[in-house]
Amino acid sequence: MIKITLPDGSVRDYERGTTPMEVAKSISEGLARNVISATFNGTTVESVTPLETDGSLVLHTWNDKEGKTAFWHSTSHIVAQALEALYPSVKLTIGPAIENGFYYDVDLPHGTISEKDFPQIEKKALEIARGKHDYKMRAVSKAEALDFYKTQGNEYKVELIENLEDGSITFCDHDTFTDLCRGGHIPNTGIVKAIKILSVAGAYWRGDENNTQLTRVYGISFPKQKELTEYLELLEEAKKRDHRKLGKELELFTFSQKVGQGLPLWLPKGAALRERLENFLKKAQKKAGYEMVVTPHIGQKELYVTSGHYAKYGEDSFQPIRTPKEDEEFLLKPMNCPHHCEIYNTKPFSYRELPKRYAEFGTVYRYEQSGELHGLTRVRGFTQDDAHIFCTPEQLDQEFKNVIDLSLYVLGSLGFDNFTAQVSIRDVDTPEKYIGSVENWEKAEQAIINAAKEKGLDFVIEPGEAAFYGPKLDFMVKDALGRQWQLGTIQVDYNLPERFDLTYKGSDNEMHRPVMIHRAPFGSMERFIALLLEHTGGNFPLWLTPEQAIVLPVSEKHEKYAEKVLKSLENNEIRALIDNRSETVGKKIREAEMNKIPFMLIVGENDENQGTISVRRHGGADLGAITIDQFTDLVNTEINSTLKSF
Repeated sequence: MIKITLPDGSVRDYERGTTPMEVAKSISEGLARNVISATFNGTTVESVTPLETDGSLVLHTWNDKEGKTAFWHSTSHIVAQALEALYPSVKLTIGPAIENGFYYDVDLPHGTISEKDFPQIEKKALEIARGKHDYKMRAVSKAEALDFYKTQGNEYKVELIENLEDGSITFCDHDTFTDLCRGGHIPNTGIVKAIKILSVAGAYWRGDENNTQLTRVYGISFPKQKELTEYLELLEEAKKRDHRKLGKELELFTFSQKVGQGLPLWLPKGAALRERLENFLKKAQKKAGYEMVVTPHIGQKELYVTSGHYAKYGEDSFQPIRTPKEDEEFLLKPMNCPHHCEIYNTKPFSYRELPKRYAEFGTVYRYEQSGELHGLTRVRGFTQDDAHIFCTPEQLDQEFKNVIDLSLYVLGSLGFDNFTAQVSIRDVDTPEKYIGSVENWEKAEQAIINAAKEKGLDFVIEPGEAAFYGPKLDFMVKDALGRQWQLGTIQVDYNLPERFDLTYKGSDNEMHRPVMIHRAPFGSMERFIALLLEHTGGNFPLWLTPEQAIVLPVSEKHEKYAEKVLKSLENNEIRALIDNRSETVGKKIREAEMNKIPFMLIVGENDENQGTISVRRHGGADLGAITIDQFTDLVNTEINSTLKSF
């Protein structure tokens, strides 16, 4: 007999060799009908995997992240089989599940896949799925695996297998299809009821642009057709909210091939919006005791060698800038933190002077691959709302909680209310990915967990997601479309103070090492604005929007009154403009709606005679004729309801 521990802490005895599905049936037939995968002792297993030892078992359904991962990975096998049937010369490479759906990278020596081919791929895949074929894992020797793919002429799978240890190689079979696979599948293909091929793209083998360019087939699947229909409707809404589309329509930013890929140009409205965001955070930071600093866009290579960034990010950075002086090299700044360490090092500090909080809107540069660039969310030059706090170990807990408060204020003021906190810690099985001592890592991780608990955050712990120099707390925010994004991060770092030999004199007159907190509530200004655009659909909070109101004179003879209204609004610090074109009021309203302007102030003869404005909200609500003072009160009340004092 073996003892199986379930998520609720209960322990049940089962015969050795019992499968997760049999465990599910012993709990309830309803649960068994919904179980599609399982995790045993932290490892993904099939629902039919015999359990041979005592351990902890988690059963997954479609409603779990792990269940969806197994579902979508299993569907990638089905689509791969369909591609083999439709394109006999195809060479399969890898087909993982991703956040939403899956992809399969294939080499097509003959022919191409385009959008017109999607329906026949879907049809063939669904035909295979309806066969209700069981997924079966089997272990194979390295020699057997190599022979199988060499016979097929698939050099990609051969390369993968050559890097695997004999005894660790498994194949997954279903129907007549076999694929190299580590596992993690649903019981059978029949559970997949709806499949959609979403797009195709180019992808280099193993992400190396020197290798063959493959065709990446993206898709998604669901256990019900209704869920696919709802997802496709959501995709259509996402297209309308695409920040690249809205950014162009609202004249916020642009890109230029002459300037360079991934280097955004901010237009006047976008620059003003950025400035308002910066001023909003600067005001809160000042209250929280931060001091603004400014650092250069470049630094000597040695600076980033000392910090460890060159070893970790050197390949993703722009090439060094060589000066006329022999052996002198500079890098475009990939991070702000080394510069802030050097600012701290300009003078000696006593424990009485800590914490020191240095903040900067600092622009950094990373050489992202051209195929990975995407609007403002993946760029080569971006500005971080960076700050670094240097404190004593005794101050760490309170300082970390203070940063949590600031981050919550930022998210709340911008309408991001649906979020989970993620404590990102190191993967203890891959210590080579991190710098610093195990002792310091354990202290830093525990400090973050304690702070998250004390602030009452709903948080999860994610091993392997830490930065190379320290663990962090990330805010995982759900937007209006239900998509999850990482917005804002707080990191505890014992390592950079060591590397830069940062010190302070303690109460014992001895020199001690400060702890460093990295924080960025926005993260990247570019990415934050992109996500804010898509979350709001361009309908920014009233305090942030480029224009809060537009004055629409009914005819030429009301233009002087319209200008008087505009001046009054400006005197009351309301951002407004006037549309005095010789167009109909109806057309002006339609265009103001398209430009997402919150209030349309229509002025005609009655308004001029009575000293009022006829107010219409974006979206069509008519607020009637009111005075400018009443409108000013309305605007201020609405702003104050969302933008509370920090």
